[in-house]
Amino acid sequence: MSRRTPRLLAATLALAALTLGACAEKTTETPAAGGSPTSGAFPVTVGSLTLEQRPEKIVSLAPTATEMLFAVGAGPQVVAVDDQSNYPPEAPKSDLSGYQPNAEAIAAKNPDLVVLSDDRNKIVDQLATLKIPVYQTSAAQTLDDTYRQLTELGILTGNADTGAEVVRRMKEDIEKLVAQVPDRIQAPTYFHELGPELYTATSKTFIGSIYALAGLENIADPSDADGRSAGYPQLSQEVIVAANPDFVFLSDVTCCQQSAATVKARSGWADINAVRNDQIVELDDDIASRWGPRVVDLLRTIVDATTKAAE
Repeated sequence: MSRRTPRLLAATLALAALTLGACAEKTTETPAAGGSPTSGAFPVTVGSLTLEQRPEKIVSLAPTATEMLFAVGAGPQVVAVDDQSNYPPEAPKSDLSGYQPNAEAIAAKNPDLVVLSDDRNKIVDQLATLKIPVYQTSAAQTLDDTYRQLTELGILTGNADTGAEVVRRMKEDIEKLVAQVPDRIQAPTYFHELGPELYTATSKTFIGSIYALAGLENIADPSDADGRSAGYPQLSQEVIVAANPDFVFLSDVTCCQQSAATVKARSGWADINAVRNDQIVELDDDIASRWGPRVVDLLRTIVDATTKAAE
């Protein structure tokens, strides 16, 4: 995960949320001449992007995109990933940057497809000038966005069947996890910490929707009722203490060395339910900030932690 400050992380997430499109792109798989659509049939079209041939040199400029590419079976086609892509371990990490993308450095990899999340430095136009195809995996706002991106990446890379299977398994696993959520008279409340500056995410964000699946109530929602923070408000300690969350989830463990111990040591937090009942959950920073297939692992962690507390 990047060593960026939580403040910058929150700002980046907020910008991503503001720039999300409301409509899913049209996806088609064009059959080969005289044939029918198959996992390896080309040309294929996703939205406005058409690939005449199966891409064999893919460059990924985003950690989530990298995870998705490997998940749908396109790992052997990936020749380079950005400097923040650390999963899976075998991903060919390079010094390419997704935050400050350089068209010449990308072109030097001779890619026939570039996958990225953000159009920084107008990199999409620059790559278009070089006639390098680009597929953009914008930050997901819902699980349907994740499913769509996995499906489309499967189609674009000639792995449509694998992509569809990944989505099917994810939906099945999530359905099983949701079925484990106990019936409660009152939903437990939680605070999701993006960083020690106390930036968080409301229920209107992707991460908030995952907590909702686990039957939890977000204490941050009133702090961004007007949407001015795009779902990522910064709370004060006073607001958090007054809200008295039943759970605190930390997604700043690796980046910022936060832990159950550091939370318990915070001034004024001793009487919060989450602290008194030892219900502070340390998350994997990367899994908690990406919207790829490992979101199932995130939901499992949340459900396991909150279900045990209900026993």
